[in-house]
Amino acid sequence: MAIIQSTVRVGQKIPKEILKQAKAEYREAKKHPVIYDEDSPESTPEALDEFAAMARELRKKKGNIKPVIALRISPETLVKFKSLGRGYTGVMADVLDYAAKNPEMLAKIQ
Repeated sequence: MAIIQSTVRVGQKIPKEILKQAKAEYREAKKHPVIYDEDSPESTPEALDEFAAMARELRKKKGNIKPVIALRISPETLVKFKSLGRGYTGVMADVLDYAAKNPEMLAKIQ
């Protein structure tokens, strides 16, 4: 089986033939055992704990963790954003940030 190489942009749908081929390769790969070597040893529970601690520390240092909220929006608006594809919630957050930083936009909706 050939290796799949394809570029997919954010919001772009993956072509069916590429997706079908990737799924077939995945099913085939699952049949084979994972073989570890000195370059790629199996992760120990201790190593995984260390990685988790490092990730928590990085998130703390970053300091701008966005809180998760519930937001009621119109179905039409949701459809428009969802049509952008994967990552649409990040785009929504960017639009809100932009609007919040522009007093003239806020003045229009008050």
